[in-house]
Amino acid sequence: MNVGEAVKARILELCSEYNLSINKLCSISGVTQSTVNNIVSGRNNSATVSTIKKLCDGLGITIEEFFHSELFRDLEQEVK
Repeated sequence: MNVGEAVKARILELCSEYNLSINKLCSISGVTQSTVNNIVSGRNNSATVSTIKKLCDGLGITIEEFFHSELFRDLEQEVK
């Protein structure tokens, strides 16, 4: 799994955990629907830290909590 895939999976995991739709997550975080759709569809594999921070703010969690997941433990090396 690469970073983009892990971010996608974590967003979907948190939406499930908080019982939120992607649409609702966008509303509470101020991130555009197209941005989040591109991340979760895999079209955008490089979400910015700023976007992740906004999503975290909407969820009421810290960036540390976002990345504190097994999904980020054994990521593939990005530079080959």
